Amino acid sequence: MSENTANIGFEKEIWDAACILRGNMDAAEYKQVVLGLIFLKYISDKFDARYNELMEEDPDFAEDRDEYTSCNVFFVPAEARWAKIAEAAHTPDIGRTIDDAMILIEKENVRLKGILPKNFARPELDKRRLGDVVDLFTNIKMKDHGDTRDILGRTYEYCLAMFAEQEGKKGGEFFTPACVVKTLVEFLKPYNGRVYDPACGSGGMFVQSAKFVENHQGNINNISVYGQDSNPTTWKMAQMNLAIRGIEANLGNYNADTFFNDCHPTLKADFVMANPPFNLSDWGADRLKDDVRWKYGVPPSGNANFAWLQHMIHHLAPNGKIGMVLANGSLSSQSGGEGEIRKNIIEDDLVSCIVAMPTQLFYTTQIPVSLWFLCRNKKQKGKTCFIDARKMGTMVSRKLRMLTDADIQELAKTFDAYENGTLEDVKGFCAVATTAQIAEQDYILTPGRYVGIEEQEDDGEPFDEKMERLTTELSTLFAKSHDLENEIKKNLKAIGFEVE
Repeated sequence: MSENTANIGFEKEIWDAACILRGNMDAAEYKQVVLGLIFLKYISDKFDARYNELMEEDPDFAEDRDEYTSCNVFFVPAEARWAKIAEAAHTPDIGRTIDDAMILIEKENVRLKGILPKNFARPELDKRRLGDVVDLFTNIKMKDHGDTRDILGRTYEYCLAMFAEQEGKKGGEFFTPACVVKTLVEFLKPYNGRVYDPACGSGGMFVQSAKFVENHQGNINNISVYGQDSNPTTWKMAQMNLAIRGIEANLGNYNADTFFNDCHPTLKADFVMANPPFNLSDWGADRLKDDVRWKYGVPPSGNANFAWLQHMIHHLAPNGKIGMVLANGSLSSQSGGEGEIRKNIIEDDLVSCIVAMPTQLFYTTQIPVSLWFLCRNKKQKGKTCFIDARKMGTMVSRKLRMLTDADIQELAKTFDAYENGTLEDVKGFCAVATTAQIAEQDYILTPGRYVGIEEQEDDGEPFDEKMERLTTELSTLFAKSHDLENEIKKNLKAIGFEVE
């Protein structure tokens, strides 16, 4: 498993078993099948639990839809319940049965209208295999794995991660690695207030925010969730992901382009968290030149990084905070007026912290990234914290790195110390710079410029002795290289090629 979770046996079991459905479908199509089944099983289990409660209390109310919606439980009509689906698992009509169930559930639950996948009856989906996966879900023993919402929520997240890995670049449109999201959340600490993500993908920022609140004995109802996404499939996935987690969210009435159709024009958020598309070009700048959001300068048409950043600042409450992922080019770029925009944002004393992240954190890109943290009302006026985390993280596969929980906590504690005014500079890792010092660096925010190079421990070997040893070693290597060169020439000559 590529994500940072201690208990992934069950999730992997579901994934491996569901993979028998894959056949000739590409990952994007297959994703909807697997995630749709997880969601259907989730709402069916929640309905059954409430149904059994009502049967014990008063059977007359067991089919009263209000008795479910008042408890934040989706009402599932009789013909759409999992028992009916399980009964039809090994019939030729299993695909149609599931599609019909999705349609009935949408009719009974306004929040789900137009969101659930209804593509199980298509010919290319092997119905025998589909029946086997239905059996698998039918036989899940939730009591062996924990709370239904928790286990199916974790399974949904696990499958999202696996699909992101499979889909490559396209996977980046809907999924941000959990360790990156956790880092943003641990810095911002969204205990209560309005949480906003203008490029919400599958809703990971909201899920981690809710987990943070729960882990700190808070009340999830103390946060309000707002977001949107332009991709219709991704927008639906987010709705399902949040529903499984019991998170009420306003993601707009449909998928929409954030720049041209802002679903929350009057929102002033307490916490803004986002991983917008890196270096997005052709985003429509020419049609938005006079937009009110460009307080610090008109973003260039070839790169939307500072359009995203200014959009978020525009939606920030008086004491609001931003945590976002940006490609490293934004730290130093001077093209298209970006340097001037960055300067104006810095001079307005909004930039609280910049964290240079390690490479290979994302399934979809090798572009180096940084985390930007901004605040309307900084605790440390006129100062910015710089953290170089490029050496952190653990390789979990040949291509993928992950920040461990210990790494994330170390970063969060460093930021906390900065905010409390107790942070001491650590060469090569962290430093606090004044706005005047940043101005001396032409308003470039690359952490390496401020944290410097890590001090090397003195090994105790006298300099003259060390140089004599190293030059002797170098001479030996040179001699060896000449021998290898002659050997290569000899072998080439043997096959008819001369090398001068």
